[in-house]
Amino acid sequence: MIDSISAVLYRNFIYSDRYLLWLRGVRASLSIAFFALLLGMAIGLLIAIVRVSHDSMAKPHILLWILNRIIKLYISIIRGIPMTVQLLIWSFVILAASRNQLLIGSLAFGINSGAYVAEVFRGGIVSVDKGQAEAGRSLGLSYPKTMTKIVLPQAIKNSLPAMGNEFINLFKLTSMAGMAAITEITHVGNILRGLTFDQSPLIFVCVFYLIIVLILEFLVGRLEKHLRKSDRPVVARQKRSVWDGFSR
Repeated sequence: MIDSISAVLYRNFIYSDRYLLWLRGVRASLSIAFFALLLGMAIGLLIAIVRVSHDSMAKPHILLWILNRIIKLYISIIRGIPMTVQLLIWSFVILAASRNQLLIGSLAFGINSGAYVAEVFRGGIVSVDKGQAEAGRSLGLSYPKTMTKIVLPQAIKNSLPAMGNEFINLFKLTSMAGMAAITEITHVGNILRGLTFDQSPLIFVCVFYLIIVLILEFLVGRLEKHLRKSDRPVVARQKRSVWDGFSR
């Protein structure tokens, strides 16, 4: 039993320095997920600002109306086409001449993520008390300054835990990037499966994903606890002010 396990480990990690291939796959999956999240956040934030601004106006400006229509079309297209098909189109049609796997993966997954992250940011913006925006306008701040200085910082903070979960989802989605010849974890497992004529590499693929996802979930949990802890002093001050009012 021990000899067979050691033989499997030797074939998949030691022989011909195959552990380097695994490290390349892990690095590619994490890198694609990270840059896709950054792109998705940038797209999602812009979309959320446009949609919230459009919905808050009784008669939106014509340019804002056009942008809102384009955004709705973009969201419908992205959500209506499977991620696998989008990835293949980016790899073999739009960027067919490119050999940059990181660029292809980041654009494909990032543009897809932007359509979903937009709703997260829009919910974060809407969750901010309207009185704060009104207070900013009463102080003479323009609408853009009110959004950038008052509303958006709070909305982004409220959306951070969801962004952590989005990163985990993107990391798991990279498992299909091998269909576009991107050397990520699952693709490495398939390569070694063909070299060793053994199914054990697929087990190692599961182990890699499970360990990394558990680590990421732990970090997201710590982030959520830190954000809740930073909110407690504000709540405590509000409670003290209420009791001070009764004491007077």
